[in-house]
Formats: sequence, structure tokens, C-alpha cells
Amino acid sequence: MNDGEVLQEAVRQRYAAAARAVSSGARDPSCCAPEDGIGAECYDSEALAELPAAAVAASIGCANPVAVAQLAPGEVVLDLGSGGGIDVLLSARRVGPTGKAYGLDMTDEMLELARANQAEAGVENVEFLKGTIEKIPLPDDSVDVIISNCVINLSGDKQQVFREAVRVLRPGGRFAVSDVVADPDMDEATRRDMQQWTGCIAGALTRDEFEQALTAAGLSDVEIRETHRVHPHATSAIVRARKPVR
Repeated sequence: MNDGEVLQEAVRQRYAAAARAVSSGARDPSCCAPEDGIGAECYDSEALAELPAAAVAASIGCANPVAVAQLAPGEVVLDLGSGGGIDVLLSARRVGPTGKAYGLDMTDEMLELARANQAEAGVENVEFLKGTIEKIPLPDDSVDVIISNCVINLSGDKQQVFREAVRVLRPGGRFAVSDVVADPDMDEATRRDMQQWTGCIAGALTRDEFEQALTAAGLSDVEIRETHRVHPHATSAIVRARKPVR
């Protein structure tokens, strides 16, 4: 396998193990320390009360992207790296029966968990897809909003992720994700550590790198707002952008 495939397999194994842990009744830790305000800690109790316990337990993100996506009834939303489905199920409720929420994940164990959570929640306007965020299995111009929660930093080819996001977004569509942003002085030892990569830190872009990559992919109105520290060398951030109208 090449380096990208090795990384992807390491990520797959990490999150397959997380899904198995939740399915067995454990709550897998989020990608960063729980006391830093990530995972289920980022969601208000009223929203969590609407969801199956396993969806909440499987939350391994660094913020609440649904809260900043400004979803409207009738919209089509895509969650990149949807895991146990917490953000997909919340999004489906926001867009209502005339809208739809897709969840994309490459891990069979997470997809099985997410579909079980969907069935328990009784939410019909949801579809979970198997695939990678570097090759989204949806047609061009088919999505109004893309969300993601601490996933893009795990990709070994982030520029391809952003190109795919632009491809599937409709003109005027919105990109509204939560992710980890590295400090410019993150040390090389941290970046080389595969365990930390699969735990959301080592693969993170800096703020400038994130903005440049989004712009290069064809997105505009880029906004990056850092929210809280999740590591001595990284912060959680809300990242917004828009696909220009032709």
C-alpha cells in the first residue's frame, strides 16, 4: 500500500474499533480529551434527548457543525465522515420531510451502527452511503450544504476532498464544517505520530493552509473561526465557505 492507503487503513481501523466499542455498550472517547468540550459535550441536552443513546455515545467530533450550518427546510445536506450518525439525524430533523440528509462513511461498522440509530430514531429522510470523502458517491450539483465534524483532517489528500465538495455542491451551496486547525509551530514529532493522526491532531492544516486549499478548490467567502483548544498545538474551528453562483 502507498502512504495514503496506509493512513486510510489506520483511520478505518480506529473508527471501526470505536463503533464496536459503542455497540458493546461503551462510550468511545472523542478525538481529543473529553474535558476540552468535544464529542457529545458540544451538543445541547435538548438536541441529544431526541437521539438514540448509541448515536450520542459514538460522537467523536470536535464541535457541533449542525448548529452553525443554518439548515433550512427542504435542503439536502451531506455529512462527510458521518460515524454513528448524530449530525445526520439532527440535520434530517432540521431540513424536515421535504429535505434529505446523507451520511458518508467508509467504515462498515460505523455504517451498521448509524443505520441502527436511524431505525431507532424513526427518521426516514436519511440515507447512509459507503465511500470515502475523497470520492463522494453523489452526482454533481446535488447538495445544498456539506457538514463534517473533525474528519477532514484525517484525509491524506485534503485538496481532493475540497474538490469533491465543490463538485457535489450546487451553485450557491454552503460548506460548514467543524475541524481541527494546527498551530503554525506544530512540531514534526506530533505530525509523524500515526496514533495522533487517527486521533485528529497530526493531520490538521494550519489556518492559512485551510484557507488557501478551500480557495484553490473554488470556494469563496471563506471564514475560519477558532473556538477552543483541543491540544497544545491545535484548536477546534468552525470553517465556512460557499460555492460561487455561476
